Amino acid sequence: MLVTGGGGLVGSRVVRLLTAVGAAPVVLDRMDAYPHPVRALFGLDEGTEIVLGDVREAATVRALVRGADYVIHAAAYADVAACTRKPAVAFAANVAGTQTVLQEILTARTVRRLVFVSSASVYGDGAGGVAEFAEDRPMHPISVYANSKAWGEQQVRLMLVGSGTDYTVLRYFSVYGDPQVPKPGSHSWMVACLSMRAHLGLPLLLNGGGHQVRDMVHVEDVVRATVLALVADRAAGRTVNVGTGIATSVRAIAQRIAAHYPGTRLVDAPRPPGDPLGGYAATTRSRELLGWRPHIAVADGIDRYVAWLRANPTAIPAWLSADRAVA
Repeated sequence: MLVTGGGGLVGSRVVRLLTAVGAAPVVLDRMDAYPHPVRALFGLDEGTEIVLGDVREAATVRALVRGADYVIHAAAYADVAACTRKPAVAFAANVAGTQTVLQEILTARTVRRLVFVSSASVYGDGAGGVAEFAEDRPMHPISVYANSKAWGEQQVRLMLVGSGTDYTVLRYFSVYGDPQVPKPGSHSWMVACLSMRAHLGLPLLLNGGGHQVRDMVHVEDVVRATVLALVADRAAGRTVNVGTGIATSVRAIAQRIAAHYPGTRLVDAPRPPGDPLGGYAATTRSRELLGWRPHIAVADGIDRYVAWLRANPTAIPAWLSADRAVA
């Protein structure tokens, strides 16, 4: 079994769960998405086979796919703001990389199912306020990242239908949970970023006034859905949302975090390009096709993250700590 991007927040936990149930996952990852002190927090088991490499390296992917009966393709340049700043990098990782994985799967003819990790960002903005995003809703990406994921979904369908390899496309909504760490210049990972800013005594910046909504889904729940998608017969050839079905405003998330840190200020800031107004997941397919329901409510998940952060303050990256010095 191959897990691309298996060194990241979701991928590393997927690998641990697969190992716990008796599978033997192999990780393909560049291991450069986070600096080493942060990367160590993701804690892959010592016995996990890790191949340092890029999904665009056809020879590497070919060798790994030939020995795999299942593939989870989670490797991606997943920072929305960074993809906007560096579209060529997003194209290389998310488009060229996905094409390489698909081509090698077709060539090998050994893979029973591919799980392609996509994103709710492919839906774009809901019209007329908060929207429920059902899987049959037309895609309308409004960012480079979302566009690359929409392309990946279409390419999976075009190349694998009738090939002998099943596929399931998962559209993750807003994933959060420890040990998630924000990246500089990003407006993603809001629970991590806002919690760390509050911990440092910095104001919580609410892009667009925090009126956007997000369907916050805890990483532990996301991991269960991803592993279920490997084996759920009814999910073959289907696209499935991975979300709670509950819309939470960015402002409400900030207020929950601020309650843990009395005196924290909330400050409105401009809404950046590519930051969707948001919506929430239709959950019928995830229940019926995967037999999956989320277990962790967003309030509990935020409280768990804050507790983890207080126990692990060294997880706060240096660039964010530097903001306190100039505040």
